[in-house]
This record gives sequence, C-alpha cells and structure tokens, in this order.
Amino acid sequence: MSPSATTTPVTQTFKGQMNDNGHYTVTMVPGDGIGPEISASVKRIFAAANVPIDWEEVDVTPTLKDGKTTIPEATVESVRRSTVALKGPLATPIGKGHVSLNLTLRRTFHLYANVRPCRSIEGYKTAYDNVDTVLIRENTEGEYSGIEHEVVDGVVQSIKLITKDASERVARYAFSYAESIGRNKVTAVHKANIMKMADGLFLQACREVAKDFPHIQFEEILMDTACLHIVSDPTQFADTVMVMPNLYGDILSDLCAGLIGGLGLTPSGNIGEDASIFEAVHGTAPDIAGQDKANPTALLLSAIMMLRHMHLEEHARNIEQAVLKTIAEGKHLTADLGGRATNTEYTDAVIKNLTA
Repeated sequence: MSPSATTTPVTQTFKGQMNDNGHYTVTMVPGDGIGPEISASVKRIFAAANVPIDWEEVDVTPTLKDGKTTIPEATVESVRRSTVALKGPLATPIGKGHVSLNLTLRRTFHLYANVRPCRSIEGYKTAYDNVDTVLIRENTEGEYSGIEHEVVDGVVQSIKLITKDASERVARYAFSYAESIGRNKVTAVHKANIMKMADGLFLQACREVAKDFPHIQFEEILMDTACLHIVSDPTQFADTVMVMPNLYGDILSDLCAGLIGGLGLTPSGNIGEDASIFEAVHGTAPDIAGQDKANPTALLLSAIMMLRHMHLEEHARNIEQAVLKTIAEGKHLTADLGGRATNTEYTDAVIKNLTA
C-alpha cells in the first residue's frame, strides 16, 4: 500500500514534557462548523489506539484587548505549555474589522513555516497518479502581512513585506527538512523577474542558505512555470522540497491538494520555534454541521503528522495504516469521497482497522 502524505516527519524539535501519568498534554482547538465532530473522531481513534495524549480543549473565540481583537489568554497559555496543538477549521466573517483567527494564531506563536505534503492515496483515484509533493510556505509575511490602507477614495494600497531574516529562516528549515526526509533537492518558487526587490531578496536568501547545504541541489523556478509543470506532470517534483513566500504557498498548496482529491485528504503543519500547530485546512462546512456527515481524514492525517513531530512514531504508523486501509477498502467512505458512510461509520471502520 502506498504511504500517505504523513510519512514525512517534521524536523522542528518537540519541546513538550511528559506528565506524571506518562502522557503528553496536547491543546485541542475543535473549531467551527464540522470542527467539533471531526475533532471528536480524532479523539475516539486516538483513545482506541492507546495514544499517550491528554487533550486540553480550548476556545479561540476572539476577545477585545486594548481595543484589538485577540484570542483568549487561556488558549495562548495552553499552547505555550503544551508546545503543540491540533486545530479544526475556523470561520472568519468576511468584512471590515474581522481579523483571521488563523493569521492571529500564526502571529501569536511565530509559526514561520507551513508544511504541506500532498501524496496520492491508494484506493482514491484521481486524474493524477503518484503525486508526492512537499511544499514549505513562509508563514509570517509577504502579502499576508496585513499592511494595507486607503490612499484616496477608491484606491487601496496593500504592502508586500519581505525580510531577510524571515526568508533565511524558512529557507534553512526547507533544507533541513529535505535532509531529514531523504530528498536531495530544494526548489525556490518565486517571481523575482517581476518583483525584483521583494522576491529578489527571498531568492537571494535561499541562495545564501544553499551554500551551507552543498550536498543538496538547489533550483529556482518561477511561480507560473511551477503551476504549469505541476498540473502537467506532478511526478517531476517528487524528489524536491519546494519553498516559497506566503501567497505563492497558499495557492500552490491548494493546487497540489486538488491533485490528490482535495483538502479533505490533505494534512498541514505550522511549525514555530516555541510551538507547532497542526490543522485541517479545509472549510467549516456549516451546511452539513451536526449531521454526522463530515469527513475527518484531513484532521486525522494532520494528527498523524503531529504524532511524528512528538516522536510517537509507532502510534503514527498504526493510525496511518488504519486510515489508509479504510480508504482502500472503499466500504465506509463519506460522501465527499464518493461513499455513503456517516462520520461515525467511517470512524468505527478506522478503529476496527487499528492493529492490536
């Protein structure tokens, strides 16, 4: 059976401490919409697999502090204590004055690198076979810095912020990550031909870091060219780790998710120096919330990434093979995967496929 995207480890050091009962505390953010349902599925499966984790469930409903929207201090303290969190999908209202909670979490915990592996899953056929991409997205700046203002009526300026320090940090992480998973190439994705100063600085930082990893090949590719090549033949990126500024990573990671069947099958990890947050990157699906129809696979795969980050490899392998076996069998798939099973039936099937 082909491995899933979660086979790749996370190289950032896990700093959590074992409790007196031999378990680790992990912060759980259930999220909105279907979030509580898929979070409950993960909890059930982890309990059945005897994973040594104590969940500390927290709320991220925004509060006002000094006139600014922020997440509750109790949530911040929980993540700081545990140094690791699993997060369901969060809803952010569209409109002026509403700040993205995902962006707030990234800023609060300095989650500088988003790791998004996309690998074909046996038993779920898509238009593409043997997809095996790894994208690392700079997570703190670029167009997502949130620096924008109205110049005059009807004219808005949004500033793309690129710094040498942030670029070097994510580039170094990408090379280290490639080294840890046995890939001998790192590819920087950019548009330095147009944004000569901003993307030029990012690209130069990658070139400088590459000198410290002479055993790893370094390549450069334009963003538009990368999109063309990935949808033409994604297998040509199976030997590399792609690293890129924020916006490009947002676009490319969802594009690659589409190659393997969508965000419902895609794990994601946000890596920081002091804490890391693993998450489902799909939406909250309010139209099916509370109806036992939600597919927990993406959150499960992200949770498996989290287990590997925590060095709980045996438990990660057990749950991973159970998820893959359930999908390959095709008997208990949720509607988004072409089946008719409920969330409960899918979760029960995964538990049944766990090894003793």
